[in-house]
Amino acid sequence: HGFHKEITIQDFPVRGKKVFLHIKRRRWLNKQSKQVIQRDWNLVAQGTRMTVEFAAFLKVLSQY
Repeated sequence: HGFHKEITIQDFPVRGKKVFLHIKRRRWLNKQSKQVIQRDWNLVAQGTRMTVEFAAFLKVLSQY
């Protein structure tokens, strides 16, 4: 049934280079019930545009 709008997430640097993940989430249509089905992925920390793990990493760094 198509895709959601693409989101871009900044993740941990790899070999000293910035990493941006471009994620496209898929959705399906159940033909019998006419209901749209989609996965609920909690990849992004609330209020940020980065992964939960990266946000936690930065939070730990800010405590020093």
